[in-house]
Amino acid sequence: MLNSMIQTENQIQYGSKLGEKTYSFVKHNQNKPTQWWSQESQDGKILFVVFYTQACRWSRCLGCNLPSQSSLKHVNYKSIIAQIEYLFTLPEIKNKGGSFRKLIISNNGSVLDQETFSSTALMYLLCKVNMAFNKLSVLSIETRPEFVDLAELEFLQRALNEGEIQTKLELAIGFEAFDEKIRNEKFRKGLSLEVFEDFIKKVATYPFQVKCYFMQKPIPGISDQEAVQDIWNGIDYLSKISHAYRVNINMHLNPTYVAYGTSLEKEFRSGNYSPPKLIDVARAALHAEGKNISIFIGLFDEGLAVKGGSFLRKGDERLVKQLEHFNKTQDYSILGEIVDSVRKKNKISK
Repeated sequence: MLNSMIQTENQIQYGSKLGEKTYSFVKHNQNKPTQWWSQESQDGKILFVVFYTQACRWSRCLGCNLPSQSSLKHVNYKSIIAQIEYLFTLPEIKNKGGSFRKLIISNNGSVLDQETFSSTALMYLLCKVNMAFNKLSVLSIETRPEFVDLAELEFLQRALNEGEIQTKLELAIGFEAFDEKIRNEKFRKGLSLEVFEDFIKKVATYPFQVKCYFMQKPIPGISDQEAVQDIWNGIDYLSKISHAYRVNINMHLNPTYVAYGTSLEKEFRSGNYSPPKLIDVARAALHAEGKNISIFIGLFDEGLAVKGGSFLRKGDERLVKQLEHFNKTQDYSILGEIVDSVRKKNKISK
């Protein structure tokens, strides 16, 4: 056990070095989750929970400082269970469990990685979910594809089936960018299309859903239009995969923010990078209209952006509300109106 913990710690440090990370790992109360918040979507009210565990073992993706919110050292199952207990005693969760339709669980890494998230704690979490969330329709688990174990997923689904209503299991993975060179050579994601499609083939025989996190403009050196085009290409690809394998796929589209302690921060401070504009995010998402996938637009920088490095800019308040409304309704006319209004404004200014 000790050797395994040391090996995992070394993997994290090795990945951080390859990723040119300069941040340190935060020291957090091991008996409380890192973060939790609620949001609205087409599925209804969502609870998003980030548990405090050992950091992501990959830990080298360009621009990502989420591991900094985790522990370099091992966090044992008793501490994670204490976090679960803390979560379910919060009044806004204890008294409103029936209002949540979807629960997303994360540890800023891979929940299905047994080295960083205890299997005992995961089973305990499912027990609490079944008892407290009597109207939960989807449980979403964030993970890298290599940690997906079908035997484990079958067990998780059987446990969910014991709840008061049918709850589907969703696997949420980071895809980040469609272009292979951007995704793997520059962003250092370490995910090939072959690995992704093998993952889809695995889960296609089960009633599981898939969520793919994409980042708009994740690297320096590409234009806003090139960033939009990459999302368009990703939408077309996921739509094709969804149709071919009959898998329900959602694209979670995150505009990139400049995270502290990363090489993207260096590029931003030297004037070589600027985050995407929300109008371009709307333009990118609009391409999914009529396709085989759904879209959710991320509008939260998790408080991890450097000053001036967020995709949220002064004057974006109305746009944010419109995009939030789109998330709740999947009404693409909202995105169309945003894009058309900006186009008209630009024509007038010319």
